[in-house]
Amino acid sequence: MKAMGTVFKYGNNVDTDVIIPARYLNTSDPSELAKHCMEDIDKEFCNNVKHGDIIVADKNFGCGSSREHAPIAIKATGVSCVIASTFARIFYRNAINTGLPILECEEAVKNISKGDQVEVNFETGVIYNHTKNQSYQAEGFPAFMRKIIAEDGLIQYIKKNLKESGDMEE
Repeated sequence: MKAMGTVFKYGNNVDTDVIIPARYLNTSDPSELAKHCMEDIDKEFCNNVKHGDIIVADKNFGCGSSREHAPIAIKATGVSCVIASTFARIFYRNAINTGLPILECEEAVKNISKGDQVEVNFETGVIYNHTKNQSYQAEGFPAFMRKIIAEDGLIQYIKKNLKESGDMEE
């Protein structure tokens, strides 16, 4: 599994209220949430983000409330991956549970700039910056996490496995 895209870069403590403002939490529709993703920190994000693009941020990305809406909104914009120095633990869990790949790599965050073209290999954890011809090493995802992400999140992964095992009816 790989991702490749243009980088949108943010700083420390990007909280869930900035990722998807509370005023839009009256819906759980991913396409509606995507329309407002990051608008309080980057008014042009939704106009400029393209399928496959990558968010890079510094420390404590996803802090704040435990809402699943935040990783759902990011994923629904077409963002293929978030790279940060550190993630809030609940955001980390929610991201994997909703099928949004996230990687921690402080070296990548320090060296990647807004607009860089970056490729990520989720199995090996290698982050390659095509713009600067540099590689950074994050921890790759174990096989079971890659399967969860490939199935679009934990719920879909469980449903698929229950169907395959015959423990769930259509």
